[in-house]
Amino acid sequence: FFFSFGTGKSVVVMSNANNIADLVREKCQSHFDATYCECADVSSSGCGTKLELTIVSAVFSEKSPLARHRAVNSILKEEIASDIHALSIKAWTPEQWETK
Repeated sequence: FFFSFGTGKSVVVMSNANNIADLVREKCQSHFDATYCECADVSSSGCGTKLELTIVSAVFSEKSPLARHRAVNSILKEEIASDIHALSIKAWTPEQWETK
């Protein structure tokens, strides 16, 4: 959920684990112009602190696996600092994804 308080800034309010996974998916989808993006809560209790992200984007074509992970971590730094305990990232190019 996004709320604006007249300052031009958006504040994200999350009420459950699905919202964290949804927020991660939406942020990655839009930032990387992903052709496929899925984020699943794999926490044993379903609390949303352990996530698995699979993302496919042409943006990753010229990046090493480490650079891809750093790019994803960079746009999720606030969520990683406050809500996410563990994040597994599978970042693929469209060509790699087609061979999976």
